Amino acid sequence: MGDIEPDITKQIRALLNENRIEFEEIDHEPAITCQQSAKARGCSQEIGGKSILFKDRSDFRLFVMSAALQIDSKKVRKILKSSWLRFATTEELREMAGVEKGALPPFGRDILPVDLYLDESILKNDKIAFNAGMATKSFIMTVKDYLKLIDPIICSFAK
Repeated sequence: MGDIEPDITKQIRALLNENRIEFEEIDHEPAITCQQSAKARGCSQEIGGKSILFKDRSDFRLFVMSAALQIDSKKVRKILKSSWLRFATTEELREMAGVEKGALPPFGRDILPVDLYLDESILKNDKIAFNAGMATKSFIMTVKDYLKLIDPIICSFAK
C-alpha cells in the first residue's frame, strides 16, 4: 500500500473528528503483527485492538479483542451458530476494506459493511490502539470514546 493513505484511514479520522473524539495519531515503522504494532507505538500489547475478519456460510463478521490474547475459533463458531468458519483472504481484505493483512481497523458498520463482535477483554482497558488502515499508522483513543462510535455485540471469544 506504500505511503499513500487509504480511504479507510481518512474515513476513521473523519468519524473521530465529526464526533469530537480525542485521539493520538502515530506514524511508525511497518507493523504487521500485534507484537510489532505494540512496540512501534510504545504501548503495551494488551491495549491493542486485534481485528479479525471471519467468513461463515452467510457473511463476513469482524471480531475485535485485546492483541495480547488469542482467538478461540470454537467460541466464535458457537457465537455465530456456524459449523463452518474461515479467515478472510488477503484479496477479500483488500476488496472489502482496501487494507493489507494486519492493518484492519476495529470498526463495523460505520466504516466496514460487517457486524462487529467485541470481546470483553477490550472493556478491561482504558485505551485502545489499532492500525488505522495501514501498517505504518496507528490511532489511540479511550475505550470509552471508542464505544461511543461502535454498535458491537459484546461477548467472549478469547482463549
